[in-house]
Order: sequence, then structure tokens, then C-alpha cells
Amino acid sequence: MNALLSVSDKTGIVEFAQALHALGIKLISTGGTAKLLADKGLPVTEVAEVTHFPEMLDGRVKTLHPKVHGGLLARRDVPEHMAALKDHNIDTIDILVVNLYPFEATVAKPGCTLEDAIENIDIGGPAMVRSAAKNWQDVAVITDASQYPAVLAGLKAGKLSDALRFELSVAAFNRISQYDGAISNYLSSIDFEKSVGQPSPVRAEYPAQSNAQYTKLQDLRYGENPHQSAAFYSDIQPAPGSLVTATQLQGKELSYNNIADADAAWECVKSFDVPACVIVKHANPCGVAVGADALQAYSKAFQTDPTSAFGGIIAFNREVDQAAAEAVSKQFVEVLMAPSYTPEALAVFKSKVNVRVLQIAMPADVAATRNAFDIKRIGSGLLLQTADNHVLTTADLKVVTVRQPTPQQLDDLMFAWKVAQFVKSNAIVFCKDGMTMGVGAGQMSRLDSARIASIKAGHANLTLQGTAVASDAFFPFRDGLDVVVDAGATCVIQPGGSMRDQEVIDAANERGVVMVYSGVRHFRH
Repeated sequence: MNALLSVSDKTGIVEFAQALHALGIKLISTGGTAKLLADKGLPVTEVAEVTHFPEMLDGRVKTLHPKVHGGLLARRDVPEHMAALKDHNIDTIDILVVNLYPFEATVAKPGCTLEDAIENIDIGGPAMVRSAAKNWQDVAVITDASQYPAVLAGLKAGKLSDALRFELSVAAFNRISQYDGAISNYLSSIDFEKSVGQPSPVRAEYPAQSNAQYTKLQDLRYGENPHQSAAFYSDIQPAPGSLVTATQLQGKELSYNNIADADAAWECVKSFDVPACVIVKHANPCGVAVGADALQAYSKAFQTDPTSAFGGIIAFNREVDQAAAEAVSKQFVEVLMAPSYTPEALAVFKSKVNVRVLQIAMPADVAATRNAFDIKRIGSGLLLQTADNHVLTTADLKVVTVRQPTPQQLDDLMFAWKVAQFVKSNAIVFCKDGMTMGVGAGQMSRLDSARIASIKAGHANLTLQGTAVASDAFFPFRDGLDVVVDAGATCVIQPGGSMRDQEVIDAANERGVVMVYSGVRHFRH
């Protein structure tokens, strides 16, 4: 057997080559890989010795040769193919180990020039990978160091199974697809005319062609409804601390709706620096609170809307201890998420076999884990936008009323605004003392959202007197403001920007409440 090794990332390649050599497999290699193997005392044949043609053009041409591709593509079960190899003195290549020039890593570096990017577009590597992957029945193609153990195990057992070779082939074609997609995204984002004379190319925020790629994590039992099928996919390189990196500690398989709601809860709870709990039902937070610990945060969040919390998704941004676990276990919970759990807390849920318990590492840099873009599928197309990752500070606020906010009101307003960012539009959120008091979500009328939030507070036996209100978009008329003030709100945060802003400001002054502008809208559809 012959193995051709040509890798950019040399992680584990020496050990793998040593194992191949021990199995009596002849090693063929190129450039830096050949030198590394030779330096380690391994007998290795340079590709130039096989092709009888030297590497040229600074290494751009070295494996693009019939003696390489003939050895990869020849079908062993076709006599004419094998006769052609014999006539042209071509040996078969039975194992190909190739990982590609680091194009993605190169263009991710600040200041990457177009020349650097172009020189890191691999040509010979993908060509060999395609040849080997096409001929998967006869050739094992390895494109990642993580595949080395399985291949060695098969070789030591005497034979690589058809299933393994096919799996390697699929992985190889997937890698080529990812690689070509990254090149296409990068090059089609460059404004060539604006880039002339610049040290680095000027890139548009959105490429002319978008090549999104995902890896399937699992098939789901069904989609939003039982008559719909569904599957769960991850980004090729998921951000640490994102839902797709979760470890499920117990419970039955997550459903489509579980995953969608869990993501909403996790993204919301990650936005708080202090201990927080978020309860989500049908993609909307129905209770959010901060506290001294997980138990206090949960107790406050649950008070907002105990009815909606039934069968909800609960997320914590701190470790769940026994006390918090016992409080949560008294309710029907679909999914529970936290960075960690004490052994005592896990013991509480052990008997709750239907509770899906997820553990997700809380990232050190939360902002870096958020999606950069949002995608919405439409008929035969998609909408692509930068994600709503805006973070408001008190310095951004503009007080537009005569009455000025107290420090406590500022805290309540900032808390309410943070929650409103995760509530479906039209969103009205009443808050006080680090706790949601009433949430109105997803209504066609902002007035109805305000009324629903007030009604829910009443059902939960919560008073809205002295609360802060966040509106995700401006009040187009004063009637919306009057509704929340009638309910008990004493301060309001909204973006501003309506043609009737002055009318609403006058109403706030007339009612003696504080109103501040954020200058930012948070529509969420």
C-alpha cells in the first residue's frame, strides 16, 4: 500500500506516519511534510521522485500530475484502469492525507492583504482530495487529524471498511465545500475599485454571494408541529458558550420548539452580569429577574407569570445549587439550562426524568459568542442582517421630560430595556427592583401589548405602582403612554423618533412621569 501525505497543519502527522510505516505502508510526501518526516527518521519518497517532475512556481505546481491523480482515480475493479497504470508505470495511492492551506485563518487576520489571501488558496490539495474522495471504494482520504485513530484502527484490524471509507469521502467533500465557500464569500465581498492602492482590500459587509454551511447535529422527532419534519444544525465552527455546545445531562430528546425557546432564554440570560434567571414560553420571556443567587433570581422571575411559566424553558447564568433546584422542581419544566450544577442539584432532578437538563459553559466574553448576523428565510430567498447586539449604557440615555430619573429608576429602566430587547414586537415590559412585573409581547398594536402586560400583572397579583416601562419602539400617539401610566408606571424608556414625539413628551410631563430616549429601536419578529 502507498500513502501520500501533504499537510499544512502537521498536528499528529509524525505519529500517524510512524504508525503507517510500522504497518508496511510506503510513505510519499511533498515539501515541508516530507522534510519533517525525513527529519524524524522515516523513509519517505518525495512526490517529485514519483512524477519525475520537480515542484515549480514556488510550490504552486507539485501534485497536479497524472502519476498522482492516476494513482488516486484508478478503479481497482476495472481491468482497463489497472492496465493503463501498468502501461504508464503508475503506482496506486491507497491512502491520501491532505489538509488545506489555512485560507480561513489567513483572511481572519487583521490587515490581511489580497496577495496573502490569494497565496493561501490551495489548488493541488483540493484537486487530490476530490480525486481520492471520488474513488472512495479504493482510497481512504483523510482531511483532519481527528480521523487518524479510526483509520489506524481499521488498518490494524486488517481492512478499512466500506462504511469508514465512505464516511471519509463525505467528510472530504464537505471540507472542500466549506473551503470553496469561504473563498467565494471573501472574494465576492471585495470592492476592487475601492481597494486599489490600499494595503488591505476594502470589503463590503455583505458579499455578492452568501455561502452558509452548517453541520447536522441530529434529526428531530418533528418540527414546530407534528406534521413537519426537522433537524438541528450547528455552525461549522460554533462559538463557545452557545446553545449548540450544550451537554445534555438528562432528559429525553430536545424538540424543535425546545431548542428555539432554549436559545431565546440562553441568549437573554447571558446578557446579565449579575445572577439572573430567564423563563421563556413560546419564544418570549415570561419572567426575568436578577438576585443575590440563583434561587432568588428564579423566585422573582417565576412571580411575574406563574401561569405561563408552566412547561417553560428556564435559564440561569450561575451555578444551580440544591435550593434553586428544589424550587424549580416544584414546577413543570421542559428544559433547564445553567453553566453548572452542584451534585445535590442534579440529584433533585434525577427523579424528574422528563426534565431536559443542559449544561453550557458561560463564556468569558459574552459579546464574542453572539451571532454576527441574523438570517430569515423567505420564498426562494433570504434576508440577511447584522444581529441586534446593541448594548445600551446610561450615558446613551436622553432625558426628555421635566422630571429627572432617580438612581433607582435608572436601574429599573436599564433592566427593562435589556429584557425588551428579547421580547417579540410589539413589546411592552413593566419592571421594578430587578424583576419583570408584566410582559406584553407580539401584538399587532402597542396598546394591546401594554394592556396585556397590565392584565398579566393583575393575574399574578403584582402591583405595577412605581414600575419602569420599556417600549421596544416609539409611542406613535400619547394613548400608549397613558395606558402604562394608568397602570402605575412612573418612568418610561423608549427609542423616540415619532412624528408626534412632542405630543408624547407633553403627555409625560402632564402625567408627571419620567421619560428617557434610548435612540435605538429593538423590533424582534
